[in-house]
Amino acid sequence: MYTIGQAAKATGKSKSTISAYIKKGAISAQKNANGSYSIDPTELQRVFPPGMSKNGSSEPKTNYAEVSLVIQNSFLHDEIERLHEQLTCKDRVIDDLRRRLAEAEEERKLARLIDCQQLQWEPVPSPPPGNSISRLLRRVWMLLLRRRMSVLTNLD
Repeated sequence: MYTIGQAAKATGKSKSTISAYIKKGAISAQKNANGSYSIDPTELQRVFPPGMSKNGSSEPKTNYAEVSLVIQNSFLHDEIERLHEQLTCKDRVIDDLRRRLAEAEEERKLARLIDCQQLQWEPVPSPPPGNSISRLLRRVWMLLLRRRMSVLTNLD
């Protein structure tokens, strides 16, 4: 679909000529919400056939398909530029998220190291000798030691 300016360029006519033909009803066009018109290329070929003019002089033939391709090419070029800008923006966001993730991982490692150092410095109470309660406390004491050792060996 052509705008009035694109139709004028494709046919070699002026914008006012194209507008006048639309107002007379000689060219069918759809009016858009913003007040502009959309014109089908085949409608232009119907009204302005390529070849001879009314006075019999030979005009250069208008290749509507070629003009349509040029317009589509321009549109696609703009679309590629817009998509490239979006991609660049998303790359920046990904880089920022990777940086934040690395910082958070470093903070977790540091927190684990601090926790382990605190575990190493906390005194472990020795179990009291004697009766069945002391045996139970000795077992708990051994479990605590094993837990501490497993935490220290799992640091990486």
